[in-house]
Amino acid sequence: MTRLDRAWFWLSGCASVLAASVAFAQAAPPPNPSPWFAIPPDAVYSTGDTWTYRGETWRLYGVQSCLRGTFFTNSHGVRVDCGEASLTMLASLVRDLAPVCYTAGWQPASRTRFLICIARPTQGAAAGSRIDLGTALISTGWAFAAVTPAGAPVHQPYIVAQAVAQKQRSGLWQFADLPDPNVIILRTIRSSGADSVAPPISAPASDR
Repeated sequence: MTRLDRAWFWLSGCASVLAASVAFAQAAPPPNPSPWFAIPPDAVYSTGDTWTYRGETWRLYGVQSCLRGTFFTNSHGVRVDCGEASLTMLASLVRDLAPVCYTAGWQPASRTRFLICIARPTQGAAAGSRIDLGTALISTGWAFAAVTPAGAPVHQPYIVAQAVAQKQRSGLWQFADLPDPNVIILRTIRSSGADSVAPPISAPASDR
């Protein structure tokens, strides 16, 4: 075999391998990216259930924070902004738990993404457990179960967590003058005769 023949043989082999690789790449299905994502560290918290990121509003599905501009009186007799208290707790839990989220629904008109967020701690007493961020906020009394304009809970498990927190007077429930946000919102809706359109929410995805 001459040097030219050997060179042609080598190039033909490379071409065959390349063709096979291209054919495999075309036949193989694309990787399925995980629907779960972390909350960006530069997200800006606006309420105890909502933050903004890159022009979008991200809100915890089924969660209602206390309203900013409403107040309760703490054990020292100081009036405290209830919405700020909810916001502080949300930011603290996100920092400590580092949850990941998936999009449960999207409202194009307002560019609002409704999220379910889950944490899986690897250290401490909760190591190995699965913590729903909404449940954590509501069961500790620092947020509330969101309701529809008709007063029905948006996410049934959250109203159960709220009932437990209320009974145990956890978090905000310990204050006698707590400005319950759902009471305020429903009163406003009914007095104005306004109706609210529920956002399009897809069926919750399977657990991570």
